[in-house]
Amino acid sequence: MIRPAPLHLAKEKAIPKRPRGRPRSQPETRPFNPVRALDRGVTLLRALSRDTGMILTDIARMVDLPPSTAHRMLVTLQRQGFAEFSESTQQWSVGLEAFRVGNAYLNNTNLVEVARKTLYRLMEETGETANLGIASHGKVVFISQVETDNPIRAFYRPGTRSHMHASGVGKALLSNLPRYEVESVLEKPGLPEFTPNTRTSWKALHADLEISRNRGWALDDEERYLGMRCIASNVHNSFGEAIAAISVSGPTVRFPVETIHELGPRVRQAAQAVTGMIGGKVPGQAIFQKPQSWKRAGGVEATLESGCLAGGTALVGKNIKPGPDDQGNSGHHGGGGDLIP
Repeated sequence: MIRPAPLHLAKEKAIPKRPRGRPRSQPETRPFNPVRALDRGVTLLRALSRDTGMILTDIARMVDLPPSTAHRMLVTLQRQGFAEFSESTQQWSVGLEAFRVGNAYLNNTNLVEVARKTLYRLMEETGETANLGIASHGKVVFISQVETDNPIRAFYRPGTRSHMHASGVGKALLSNLPRYEVESVLEKPGLPEFTPNTRTSWKALHADLEISRNRGWALDDEERYLGMRCIASNVHNSFGEAIAAISVSGPTVRFPVETIHELGPRVRQAAQAVTGMIGGKVPGQAIFQKPQSWKRAGGVEATLESGCLAGGTALVGKNIKPGPDDQGNSGHHGGGGDLIP
């Protein structure tokens, strides 16, 4: 007869179980078979989120379900708080519980961590340094960067501050504000001139911001440092407010006029991707289609789709030291600092 081991020995030999995210019997390579009813319910909930109120027939048509089936699912969602029904308008809408569940995701979302992969991908696609910046007390603060391997590149340290009106990131963030708020934000730092291209008047700055707002991205055309350009676009929160901006920056010789209109939409798409990942929404934008002529300071004319530039002479490869108004080490466009030769 075999006696069982004493209970205290059995406990000592017990191996702690590893936490699991899937059943032990289901291998990773096994084909995935979704729960059909749950899959339909999530699809229906997404349809509800596209409008403030929808009638049953429109919802059923959108999710390609019979109205009777769609109604049963809506009632189920309603009982759980994920859908609401208005007797007066006979319309269905997203319920409060959906907000609570979505907000739990936002609580676990860190902007820098979420944007990191997008910055890296943007750097690989464009070959230029990608940045993430925010606004703080009328200045731009750069909080993350993915450097390119190019020998001449933009560089800064996280925490670097600089003027918003002479920065791609800064002008992108300002473009989301009404005129009076732009002037209020910049009242203390002012509009100091750094190069012949710097927007030093409210009229010039507001005109530039209007263009940036309409096309969805801002351009720093050697406005902080001659020889450097930057293209930036905003990341928005769930209210459509600009909370940060993504940019690519580098020497003017690698940002020729004929490629700027290609880089702009690419940066805008990257910013929109991060917006989606943090549960934000992009406000409506009207994109200019007709190319506009522009004239550089030296009198040379060219054409840039959806935008305008102002001139300057490239001084690529020179060490550009931070000015007295810059704080932190490094910089590019509005970040302040050195070009790394």
